[in-house]
Amino acid sequence: MKIMITGAMLAASLALAAPALAVSGQCSLTGYDEFGCDVETDGGGLTFALPDGQTFAFALVEENEGLGYLIAADAKPGQLPEELGAFAPLPEEPGCWQAERDDTKFCALVFE
Repeated sequence: MKIMITGAMLAASLALAAPALAVSGQCSLTGYDEFGCDVETDGGGLTFALPDGQTFAFALVEENEGLGYLIAADAKPGQLPEELGAFAPLPEEPGCWQAERDDTKFCALVFE
């Protein structure tokens, strides 16, 4: 069974302030085909590794808005991530979020 990561689920994890939890799933990000991933959720955000070694990070700032970042595979201490801007959920595609400034989209579906 696949479960979609929604804004309400991320907000609930923020309220619980639980340690990071990694769950196997299927992820996608514009520029990559769909791939198997370990989705980590922690404090209102999520991260997953990309096939090329980079890490996608998403931080929920409001129930239906979050900020996306790309962290380089060889990131060094103090190195800033690439900012992808604000994202909003896609109602017609549960578990998927679209960037407001361009066509970047990510999806995170976890297995139960």
